[in-house]
Amino acid sequence: MHLDVQDLRNFYYRSALGRAAQKVLRSEIRALWPEAKGQTVAGFGFAVPFLRPYLETSRRVVGLMPAPQGVIRWPQDAPNVSVLCEETLWPLETGRVDKLLLVHGLETCDRPGDLLEECWRVLGPGGSALFVVPNRAGLWSRSDRTPFGFGRPYSQTQLETQLKSHGFLPERHETTLYQVPSERRLWRKTAGVWERMGGRLSWVMAGGILIVEASKRVHAPTSGTAIKDTVRKPLEVLQPKPSAKPV
Repeated sequence: MHLDVQDLRNFYYRSALGRAAQKVLRSEIRALWPEAKGQTVAGFGFAVPFLRPYLETSRRVVGLMPAPQGVIRWPQDAPNVSVLCEETLWPLETGRVDKLLLVHGLETCDRPGDLLEECWRVLGPGGSALFVVPNRAGLWSRSDRTPFGFGRPYSQTQLETQLKSHGFLPERHETTLYQVPSERRLWRKTAGVWERMGGRLSWVMAGGILIVEASKRVHAPTSGTAIKDTVRKPLEVLQPKPSAKPV
């Protein structure tokens, strides 16, 4: 179940809670991906609030928005890079994406397996993908006042198992958003305190958002080749062969 794109825009750009979440998530993503100079960066779902740091230096930025969600023009102050697409059929060439970011994409998709196959297809060799999903153990997945309260929350084990089954190799993981998902003034004023405490006591406090970085795993061919068959018994060429019988 996808949220409407207008609701997502209003949350991230017009609410105090959404702006706070955007700030924390963008900081975590920048820590994992400090730069993308000369690279192709794509985001699926509603990832555009977190793609802005890569607009100036990357070769290309694409914001893919699924049809059930809808699309908005982004960014407002520059040429549009957002595209409306099918969930599992993206207008991107195979193996051309260097960095792929999914936010509000995987947990709301009705066919997550097919979506991950499309992620694997467009990601190039040596590329990196970040999957941002609601943490099953966190508070944000239990509140429908934020977009992270919709869809299918994940635990780290569940997400990494699903990624491995579709050709990805999990590399790193982070949890974030330890603040309470509430617009009340008290929680807004103490949001920074909760984030600092959560960063130090992550083994005690469950962050609301789980981020897993994964790379594309390419399997070596397993079928035999002509060369392998030829050199399987290299000593045969040294053995004398019987001469032809006289007629």
